[in-house]
Amino acid sequence: MDDRRYMKLALRLAERGAGYTSPNPLVGAVIVRDGKVLGEGWHKKYGDLHAERNAIISASESLEGATMYVTLEPCCHYGHQPPCTDAIIEAGISRVVVASGDPNPLVAGKGIEILRSHGIEVTEGVLKEEADRLNEIFFHYITTGRPFIAIKYAMTLDGKIACYTGASKWITGEKARNHVHALRNRYSAILTGVSTVLADDPLLTCRIQGGRNPIRIIADTFLRTPMASNIVKTAKDVRTIIATSSSDRSLISRYEDAGCIVHEFPAENGQVSIPSLMKWLGDNGIDSVLCECGGKLSWSLISGGYADKVYAYIAPKIFGGASSPTPVGGLGIPEPSAAFLLKDRIIRCLGDDLVVEGRI
Repeated sequence: MDDRRYMKLALRLAERGAGYTSPNPLVGAVIVRDGKVLGEGWHKKYGDLHAERNAIISASESLEGATMYVTLEPCCHYGHQPPCTDAIIEAGISRVVVASGDPNPLVAGKGIEILRSHGIEVTEGVLKEEADRLNEIFFHYITTGRPFIAIKYAMTLDGKIACYTGASKWITGEKARNHVHALRNRYSAILTGVSTVLADDPLLTCRIQGGRNPIRIIADTFLRTPMASNIVKTAKDVRTIIATSSSDRSLISRYEDAGCIVHEFPAENGQVSIPSLMKWLGDNGIDSVLCECGGKLSWSLISGGYADKVYAYIAPKIFGGASSPTPVGGLGIPEPSAAFLLKDRIIRCLGDDLVVEGRI
């Protein structure tokens, strides 16, 4: 029982690094001896000390014979920081409890093997499910090289994301919107289509205290994003990528002068090639993307097998309207048995609203 209790504390510590460790994982560590917590630490930001070393440094007494609880298998290779296995061995820690194994080929069981070879007892798999969920982005990116894609939308009980007039502010309440800003802080980038920019003129920034803005990516096949839009006007302050199939250099130069990064992709079915965009994002170190887009782009991501997760915010409202837009458009499926299913579902109440979160 104590193992679970201290691992829960380590998981809470790991959460504090959300939004700052990418593309590294979220990791927390707690050091205990005889029921007393001697040290705590977490990976605070990319390039900084890892959780294990922060926990060891925080201790004010000898760690000889202590137990370390760590949410991810300790690293055993040199990167921005030296191996955490070395620090654990040198500290005299006698037992290490690990939640998740590290799928990084540079680690992948080697860290645990090294600890055991030095006489350290290792217990694996404590709160593994919770720890795996915490690092689902890292696990996906390190094993596939492709960004983890989450689709987010807010809709009414009758499945509408706007009225027939196009008005959509606000479908959900303040608590739900704050939850979205927390997601923007966690994900490396945010993706939308030019149709959403034209309809809503969004900022796509994170507006929580201490939060960070995600990289903004606009799928704009024919470069229709207005120069007077909030996206372009703030491009020198927030990194903004426009993914286009246009090769109009004079127009591209205008966006670049405004601070946008414009990258040309081949067109597929009249829009920017999704496979090409996903590969480019992964190759350029973008490990996760929160998609706040219209039905057409959402369908392209889901039907193409690129969407990994859904956050569906549901408000207790009814808009009606045969022409009112829905969160996922496209052709759709031919029969119910072909539906895309959500697994590992979590349902939360956020004020008057619900959010349904699940893996596709």
